[in-house]
Amino acid sequence: MFEYELQKIHAAELIRRAEHQRLVREAGAARRWARRTARNAPEGRVSQLRGRFDRAA
Repeated sequence: MFEYELQKIHAAELIRRAEHQRLVREAGAARRWARRTARNAPEGRVSQLRGRFDRAA
């Protein structure tokens, strides 16, 4: 019976690890998607320093 309980604990740990890895992968994909859409958007962050400030007189 003890070995069965160890196997159940091990299986539960593997399921927890797989869920964590899936969440990490999904978060990375969401981050990449957000960067990609922000990069293609006409407004947003300034990507170049040139033209950011007026020239001194």
